[in-house]
Amino acid sequence: MAGQNNAEDCSDFLERIVYLIDNELDEADCSVVRQHLDECGPCLEKYDLERTVKAVVARSCSESAPKGLRDRVLVQLRQVQVRITEE
Repeated sequence: MAGQNNAEDCSDFLERIVYLIDNELDEADCSVVRQHLDECGPCLEKYDLERTVKAVVARSCSESAPKGLRDRVLVQLRQVQVRITEE
């Protein structure tokens, strides 16, 4: 089957790749997705890209927003909450 995957076959795996990265698949599904990644270069590239993006975002999320920005966001959230409760 190596090299014989088509876009239709791969579309089933693209969503599951994200779940694999997030450890949200059971072991049986993990095995199926890993086997597909071993056989499909384009999906393996997508997996590597997704994993890299998640790592960069995780590193970036460890920073704190400046106090002024945090205060403005909190004010906006409170205004939205008030509007929602008034409706």
